[in-house]
Amino acid sequence: MPHSLSSDRRTAVDEIFDHLRAEIDALRLRPGDRISEAEIAARFGVSRQPVRDAFTRLANLDLLLIRPQRATEVKRFSAREIEKSRFVRAAVEAEVLRRAALAAAETQAAARQALTQELSRQRAALAAGDAHGFSALDYAFHRALCTIAGAAFAFEVIAAEKAKVDRLCLLGLAKQDRMPQLLADHEAIATAILQGDPETAVANGMKHLKRLDSTLEKYNQRQRFILRK
Repeated sequence: MPHSLSSDRRTAVDEIFDHLRAEIDALRLRPGDRISEAEIAARFGVSRQPVRDAFTRLANLDLLLIRPQRATEVKRFSAREIEKSRFVRAAVEAEVLRRAALAAAETQAAARQALTQELSRQRAALAAGDAHGFSALDYAFHRALCTIAGAAFAFEVIAAEKAKVDRLCLLGLAKQDRMPQLLADHEAIATAILQGDPETAVANGMKHLKRLDSTLEKYNQRQRFILRK
């Protein structure tokens, strides 16, 4: 059934890009899945050129692998890139958590309000079983930490690195026990910050980041999802 393009000023490339990005992010298109330029063009009722342009945009985000004379596929995870991303994020987050714990002593009311609000939203997502919503709220929580730390600029780095493993995180969140576990991590981080305890905040933050290990180990056995380079 053809996909109807909207009648606003957005281009066909925008529409196709957004549709495929949503399918990839939601894991309806999984790592290693092949997608056909001709099939997408037929679905949207357009020529192949806007599809080709949308594919290029997705490839530039490291989400598609385009190979001449071979099928385009959703890019698999790279074990090397995952390790690199986690190293960078851990270094930045550790400094953010230290600063947030020290700054919270001076802005206790504002910090408490911000963290309480974010945790309340996460509890609601957990109660609804909304893994996608919880994933989005995870970004908001880390943004709030950067704001409390007086280092809002650091969120750009954290978000960029986090985005590289979001699909892998979502695979883990689909497990029943993961959202309560991650919420408990966030609560422990928030408690340490509000108590002005930078070392405990950092320790809890690093424990939180290591939650990805079990998911990585599980899917590292599947060459379909993760490349060893």
